[in-house]
Amino acid sequence: MLLFFRLGDFYEMFFDDAKIASNELDLVLTGKDCGQEERAPMCGVPFHSADSYIAKLVGRGYKVAICEQLEDPKSVKGLVKRDVVRIITPGTVIEGNMLDDSENNYLCSICKTEKETGICFADVSTAEFHLTAVKGENAQDEIVNQLSAYQPKEIIISEGVLDYSEIANFARSRLNTEL
Repeated sequence: MLLFFRLGDFYEMFFDDAKIASNELDLVLTGKDCGQEERAPMCGVPFHSADSYIAKLVGRGYKVAICEQLEDPKSVKGLVKRDVVRIITPGTVIEGNMLDDSENNYLCSICKTEKETGICFADVSTAEFHLTAVKGENAQDEIVNQLSAYQPKEIIISEGVLDYSEIANFARSRLNTEL
């Protein structure tokens, strides 16, 4: 996960996050003196155009945490309060300019119990929701069929789903995602 840290009109990234972002986004890697022996690597993007950079990172499989200023810097003496206000993952994108209008952006959840396995697909940008329970010898095949049909961008699983080796293989090879 990469942290976009709001400093004025920019989201800045530091250390390893900066190295990754500068490489993935073709940004100039600079440095900042932080009282350490070496300068802290850093890079940044203007906050008003951050969506396009975030979309590129999420499209390449990264998660992005957005840390915003919670106070107006002009009215505060000392440090401005900041906090992570959002984490953007492939399945939680809701911004229209970050989505492909020709396809859904499904987040999938799979939960396996002793008796059955539930599989859910939700597109948080459209509120579309599909839920299925499967059981028996063909459960793994049915789940793979559902994954093939819905093509989720992100999959969240319970630990028991790891027993289904074909699901992990399918997610990696056909959906280009990990469990």
